Amino acid sequence: MEILSWVGFMSSLLVLFLLARWNVGVGMFAGAVILGLFTLSPLETFRALGEILVEPGVWLLATAVSLIPLIGYALGRTGRMRVLVENLPVDRRTFFGLVPALFGLLPMPGGALLSAPFLERVGGPSAELRAAINVWFRHTLLLVYPISSSLIAAAKLAGFDVWQVIPYQIPGSVVTIAVGYLFLLRRVKNDLFQREPSPRKALRVLVVILVAPILDYLLKHALSLPLPEIATVIGVGASLLLAARGMSIAAWRESVAKSRPWRFTLIVLGMFAYMGVFQASGVSDLIAVLPLSPECLSVGAGFLLGFLTGRVQAPISIIIPIYLARFGSLTPWAFAFLYLAVYLGYIVSPVHPCLVVSVEYAGTSLGKTMRELLLPTAATFALLAPLSFWML
Repeated sequence: MEILSWVGFMSSLLVLFLLARWNVGVGMFAGAVILGLFTLSPLETFRALGEILVEPGVWLLATAVSLIPLIGYALGRTGRMRVLVENLPVDRRTFFGLVPALFGLLPMPGGALLSAPFLERVGGPSAELRAAINVWFRHTLLLVYPISSSLIAAAKLAGFDVWQVIPYQIPGSVVTIAVGYLFLLRRVKNDLFQREPSPRKALRVLVVILVAPILDYLLKHALSLPLPEIATVIGVGASLLLAARGMSIAAWRESVAKSRPWRFTLIVLGMFAYMGVFQASGVSDLIAVLPLSPECLSVGAGFLLGFLTGRVQAPISIIIPIYLARFGSLTPWAFAFLYLAVYLGYIVSPVHPCLVVSVEYAGTSLGKTMRELLLPTAATFALLAPLSFWML
């Protein structure tokens, strides 16, 4: 029986990895079903899936996450994002770091293509450095952004509210910004290039983006809500309405078609579906006796799976259940180390969509851009690994 359980678990991971290249949500559901077929009866598998899929909090979370990419498309479609970028009162070097970071707050398929044209137009560094900066700084603020779809879902999966883990995410974000500046951004010429920018215009658009996390925090801490995810839906919904002011019905249809929000819904549901079947399968009891260290599991496996999959949600969905099975609970620090390790592997993965499209747009090679990213990634990992042995 143990052998069959291990075969089922490994088969589920293989299916998940293969399908995640195409669709993360489908891969997670397929992995859950495969694991259930090997370890549970059909009725038990159905019950494990059903218990997750009738949970109101999970559906509210999936709704909020599916609305987030629509904000980005609405800001782009109405021209508001261009207004923000063209009125930032910053020098060229700051512009190169800030613009990808701002666009990174609005996750969408191929989102790195939104910031790439602005960096191209401003010019300065080589094509490979420009592509590397676009990829690296696009992800620095996502480590602490409370409306990041990946962070919201991962925190929920680990049993936290997103605001509980934010303080522990801050050091990782600060380190990635500092390392990115040292190895990448410092090589960009530090001069003024925009004539007469209007900070007021930029601030108006920035407020639209920040409405979501502000409302989410205030509602969660000021009201006694039956489900905390209600605050997230309200905050994201308010930000979307502000971003989409003036959009026609045709523009709405186009934004929905391009952003495909149902994909993000499927990812959240798939993450919790796999978690539910894993907990019911009994595989957790087999993993609990393995000689795994928390450092190896969170940092080592996190980086490796992030690199192999070129995704964040899939590695998180696999490692968190295993970590809980082995160690019983996940501390906020362990969550932060795991999340940063996955992100480092994800950033330099050759199958990371942002990296691929940035390279293509800049007109350089994947190898040259990955060499630019290698030093900041290695430096950050060199800090992360020893700290994990001390703090976990």
